[in-house]
Amino acid sequence: MAGVATLPTDSSAAPPPARGARGERRWSRTTVEVRVLGVLRWVVIAGLVLFTLFPFYYMVLLSLRDLSSLVQDPGRLWPVVAEFTTSTYRNVLASTDSGGQGFLRFMANSGLIALGTVALTLAFAIPGAYAVARLEFPGRRKVSVLFLSVYLFPSILLAVPLFVFFTRIGLRGSLGALLLVYVSQTVAVSIYMLRNYFQTVPASIEEAAAVDGANRFTVMRRITLPLAMPAILANGLFVLMIAWNEFLFALLFLVENRPRWTVSLGLSQLAGSIEIPTTVLMAGSVILTLPIVVLFFASERLLTGGLTAGAEKG
Repeated sequence: MAGVATLPTDSSAAPPPARGARGERRWSRTTVEVRVLGVLRWVVIAGLVLFTLFPFYYMVLLSLRDLSSLVQDPGRLWPVVAEFTTSTYRNVLASTDSGGQGFLRFMANSGLIALGTVALTLAFAIPGAYAVARLEFPGRRKVSVLFLSVYLFPSILLAVPLFVFFTRIGLRGSLGALLLVYVSQTVAVSIYMLRNYFQTVPASIEEAAAVDGANRFTVMRRITLPLAMPAILANGLFVLMIAWNEFLFALLFLVENRPRWTVSLGLSQLAGSIEIPTTVLMAGSVILTLPIVVLFFASERLLTGGLTAGAEKG
């Protein structure tokens, strides 16, 4: 009909402010909540980002500043390009024979131990988690709880027995002994985490493959593992972070053998020395932190990808 106005159909927009008897605008409760919460959301996000990134930013800034300028103005938070120097990183990465701290060797040791820990842990955890998730055997539920309870014991309780054991068999001071300790610390929780994900994979997919003649090993290798790859990658990254940053067992097993130190042990020695400048210590901290940060952001898409979406129809 003529003269009839069409009302807007967008219900997501905030309602316009109501008008009072004298024509003044009065904000409704819904309008106030939408506008206030919309502003507070971005304030909270900005605060969390600032709170998270500021320590890393200040650490990088200190590692690049010249020591003389840092002593003159230690509280300055904005960078000055003329004061930047890379001598701290050269000092940290150079070998001890060249007058450096030898962190390049420490990073190689940490990388070797971390990758070995991930490989051995997943080699034991994947079949173990699949067996607990899919196979029926007596005490299945108790075994799952037992795996988690092993991880609840603090590492300090095992430090002295492991130290005595590896000392008596002559393996203290070797990277192989430290690798075995890390695997024993991570395999239980890895089985527990992967078991929960294997249980979310639809069993009907495996049953369909079994009907077509595939055995258990083929089903796990060609169907279950590709679908569970996000969980496997996340678990591998979790184990890698533990092995890369671990300090207690590295101190117990390797402190007497400097060429086999890990990067966390080398950083602790920098922090405990009064002869090491703060800028060199911050450079070592950046070297310790940066590989894990880069690896996390590089694998973020794979970690969050839902490969099981649409795998089962109807």
